[in-house]
Amino acid sequence: MKGIEPPGFSFQIVNTNMDEISPRARRRSALLTWQHIASLPPSLPVVYCGGFNTQKESTTGRFLLGRSREHGVVGDMRDAWPNARLRKNVSLIRTFHGFKGNKQGAVEFFKLIFRALCLCWDRQTQDLHVDWILFRGRSLVPVSCEVVNDNIDGQYPSSHYPIFAEFMLPRTVRLMDPPPVQEDATSPVS
Repeated sequence: MKGIEPPGFSFQIVNTNMDEISPRARRRSALLTWQHIASLPPSLPVVYCGGFNTQKESTTGRFLLGRSREHGVVGDMRDAWPNARLRKNVSLIRTFHGFKGNKQGAVEFFKLIFRALCLCWDRQTQDLHVDWILFRGRSLVPVSCEVVNDNIDGQYPSSHYPIFAEFMLPRTVRLMDPPPVQEDATSPVS
C-alpha cells in the first residue's frame, strides 16, 4: 500500500496451500484458517487466497462460502471470481492443468465438458477452480479477476493456473501524489 496517505488502509491477507489428497485435512485446514479470520476485528477486510485443491462445491468450499456448517460454525467469505465486474480467461473453467495447459487429451476434455454442463444450472459454480481468492469486508470490491495462463513455449511455471484479482479501494483512501521525476545527473544540460 505504498503511496497511500496516512492513516492508510489496513487489511489482512491469509494465504494457503491445502492438502491435495485428503478431504479431511482440507476441512480441518479450512476450519483452522477461518477461526483465525473470525478472530480478527469484523471491520478489518480480509483476502484469503491460495491453492485450496478442491472445488467450491466441496465440503470445504461450501463451508468457507457460508453454505454449510463445519463443527458448528459457518464461514462468511465471498469469492472474487463470480463477484468481479470483469473476468478474463473465463473459458479456463479449471485451474489445475498438470503442466499441460489446454492440451488435456480427449477423455479429460469430455469429462471436463460434462462436469461443466452439470454445473451450468447454478451460475455461482460454473467454474471448477481449485485455486481461489476469497474475501470478507464491505470495503473490498473485486473489479477484475483473471485466470493467468502465461507460459513460455508451452512450459508452465506451475501445474495450476494462478488467479489474479484487483480490488477497488474505498473512497476514503486517498492516494498521495506520485513522487516528482528527477532528471538524471549524468545527462548533458542544454
